[in-house]
Amino acid sequence: MARRLVSSGSPYEATIGFSRAVRDGRHVFVAGTCAVMPDGGDPPGDAYGQAKRCLEIIVAALAEAGATPEHVVRTRTFLLDAADSAEVGRAHGEIFGDVRPASTMIVVSAFLDPRWVVEIEADALLPE
Repeated sequence: MARRLVSSGSPYEATIGFSRAVRDGRHVFVAGTCAVMPDGGDPPGDAYGQAKRCLEIIVAALAEAGATPEHVVRTRTFLLDAADSAEVGRAHGEIFGDVRPASTMIVVSAFLDPRWVVEIEADALLPE
């Protein structure tokens, strides 16, 4: 399979020059995903709600690339505040609890949009 780009319609994609996901053969890489709302409105005000929105976007990008959450082998979660780790982890577990990908949580100092408190990346490997 040739390299395939997946767009989510984020306003940052064209400006920065990136794709929401890239599939190359069996590999699917989903870019760092924040709680961008479909109507451009405010993201949820809590870490759990924002993580759920990030994961909705990720699951949609995976599907468009021909993958499911079960194919995810690694996630990376970036937090603005370590105190949000339990709530973000709860949302992550709702999608990946049985999959149990290799996963990392990192605290960062800021995001592009000051309303965001979490960003999540995912890498998937499709069966041969």
